[in-house]
Amino acid sequence: MKKKKRNNIVKYLLLLLHSSNQFEQSFHFTLEYELKEDIRLFTGPSVLWRHANKLFYISSNTCTVLSAPVQLSSVVWTGEIENEGTVILGIRTACLPESEDEDKFSTSDRAIWGSEFFGYAVEKQKMLTGTCFMPHAYSRVVSSVYVCKNEILKKQLRISLVAITNKNQLIWFQDGLPKGVCDLPYEKPCSVITAVTSSNDLLFIVLFASGNICVIQRRDSLQVASKWQKVKSVLVDDFIGSGSEQLLLLFKDDSNTDVLSAFKITDLGGVDYASGINYKHCVPAAEGLQENGLLTVQALETRLQAGWKYVRELQQHLRLKKRVILKSCQALIDLVEGRTHILPPAEKEGLVSLWDDVENPPHSLSKEASLASNVPEHFVEKLWQRVVGDSLVVGVKLVKSFYLSLSDVSLSLVLDQDFSSISPILECRNKIIKLNKAFSALSVSSCQIEPPPKKMKLDLHGKNDLKKECPKRCSSVQLDGAKTVIAVTSLSPLLAFHRVCCIVLLHAKKQEHQNDHLQERKKITVLCGKIFLSLEDISNGKYSVKMQRDNSYCTGSMEDILSVLAVSNRFCFQIVSSDCTLTPVNSWLLGEMECTPFKECHDNIFCHKAGNVYGTVFNWTLKNPFEGVLTLFCRNLTVLFQCLHRLTRVLPPSCDVKLLRSGSKGVLTEQLALALEKEMLTLRSSFFSRESKAENSLTWRNEPGKKITDAPVASLLESAEGVQQFRKKLQKEREESMLSMNQTMNGTIYQQVTLKIAEAQLSSDMIVWRLCKS
Repeated sequence: MKKKKRNNIVKYLLLLLHSSNQFEQSFHFTLEYELKEDIRLFTGPSVLWRHANKLFYISSNTCTVLSAPVQLSSVVWTGEIENEGTVILGIRTACLPESEDEDKFSTSDRAIWGSEFFGYAVEKQKMLTGTCFMPHAYSRVVSSVYVCKNEILKKQLRISLVAITNKNQLIWFQDGLPKGVCDLPYEKPCSVITAVTSSNDLLFIVLFASGNICVIQRRDSLQVASKWQKVKSVLVDDFIGSGSEQLLLLFKDDSNTDVLSAFKITDLGGVDYASGINYKHCVPAAEGLQENGLLTVQALETRLQAGWKYVRELQQHLRLKKRVILKSCQALIDLVEGRTHILPPAEKEGLVSLWDDVENPPHSLSKEASLASNVPEHFVEKLWQRVVGDSLVVGVKLVKSFYLSLSDVSLSLVLDQDFSSISPILECRNKIIKLNKAFSALSVSSCQIEPPPKKMKLDLHGKNDLKKECPKRCSSVQLDGAKTVIAVTSLSPLLAFHRVCCIVLLHAKKQEHQNDHLQERKKITVLCGKIFLSLEDISNGKYSVKMQRDNSYCTGSMEDILSVLAVSNRFCFQIVSSDCTLTPVNSWLLGEMECTPFKECHDNIFCHKAGNVYGTVFNWTLKNPFEGVLTLFCRNLTVLFQCLHRLTRVLPPSCDVKLLRSGSKGVLTEQLALALEKEMLTLRSSFFSRESKAENSLTWRNEPGKKITDAPVASLLESAEGVQQFRKKLQKEREESMLSMNQTMNGTIYQQVTLKIAEAQLSSDMIVWRLCKS
């Protein structure tokens, strides 16, 4: 506000209006002239103006009028620049340099037009190069500028802006170069402001001296989107609270004294509200543009409706799927615990039954129940749990007699509570950890590595996996660890419920050996018990793994060892040295890595070194003084790389370290020899068994003929009748000999023989594939 005094003294006051509708005086100053040219308000608050081609400014911090040491003819923009603070962009008479060190193009440009752009940082009181905004050639025509974006990249100022000219044009500049131009629909443009709409479009609103307004969109090019006439004022803000900006247009209406009688709120998209507007003042930019916009909106609405319908169907399907899973889990738990469970009819859930609904339970269920009843009452020797990092480890130790009759063993964890927000079945991975008799090596396997198929596997009564023989094959060398089945799941989702109870289910196939033949039976599911987990127990360390040192040994229990191995990744390396022994490896493990052997298995050592490598398990086996195999069980690849980095610093430079992807070559070679021997024995035994079993099913295709007398051949050849009789006998024997080679075999016997041969060949092929990969 200004207040005139005597002797042409003018007093100016800067007032702040608060949200409480109260004014506060920020500062005041007096001048001997009135402010008329290029008056700008900016942050601070501060006031900047031009008088007699000089720049003056005052702020609440200075409280006194300051003058900038620059001469200028106009101010086209005032705003904030990164790392520079408040900057003004002005135009002044060209100041040509005396030296020729500056850019020749810039010098000639200023010399031709006689004027130039310049930037001035108010707080830092320094000059900025004007060519980073626009070329000096535009200094004669530009009347207003709006800077859209400014940033520092590679220590250079990058600026994107739009400028309006007195040639009725809006020009888009990027890093000082023109990128697009748009002709304005009216004359005498004054200023430009921006708005960001809900569709993330940047709109340029150009105000004209005649009271007209046009809106320009910047997408692939600049184009006029809409325009209005007789606009009294335009404001940009989030008037409807949608999180984006809209335009509030106040129109001139001579017939009504109410300022807000005619207004319009729009963002040229989904928001378009008008009140009391005489639409003869609204002029569409182009009929084609409006028509295309209408068609686009209609097409988008159709797609939106179709998409919403699909989303509703998908949500309904997911709800149905969740209900089916929950009821299936409850049915499984009831079956294991021996309770009667009645399945609801499929029609009630809007489903179609895959079998005829009958009152009596299906035969398969009764057979499954009878099979589950054959499970011994005490088949679980121990059920335990451990917490390792963010993993919950659950182990089931089975009695030896029960374990040896199983194949395809796995565990499932099912929440006993009814949580409607999550699935009751926990996602977990199963592992079987094997320890040999001498505890000389460890191996962790969740599934057998299998090569790409080369032969078709024959499926006889569901026996379609060679891994079923693994328990039988390994039972002679497995100890306590081999009878323990382990499940690992994520711990953090369970802690969200503070206290949970999980049912542990064991899935397997029960098998029997009769007459040296493996008789498979259907899958069984048995209840192993329940585990309880609470946040309080975990905080107290009740289920934590305890690996302490005691007289140069690591005193972790067998459950602790199995838990550490279950959550770890196994890596095996072959180390070969050509000119020196590998004694530094053992010294490195016991010295720098601070490892101590397990009290339960001495050849495997636990790393106690502080840092990421803590908890890593090593196994170092020397084949000879120049070759050994180092096995690591570590949490992740980062720990692996750290261990290898430390190891390479102690190994001789001539050492060769190779990753064994599928196991040691020596072990695989021995396995291949045994597999080839088994394949040869299978072929031989299958051939003889085929001959013996085929005798009963052999059919000779000769019709019964007249018996030939057993007279000596010489007597037969004495007469013509004898010769004819001998000829018939010879022909009959020849036919019988040919028919004996065309014998048939029972289909079941043929399948059994072919399956045995195929299993033996696939076993040897798999070992050969693993040997080639190692």
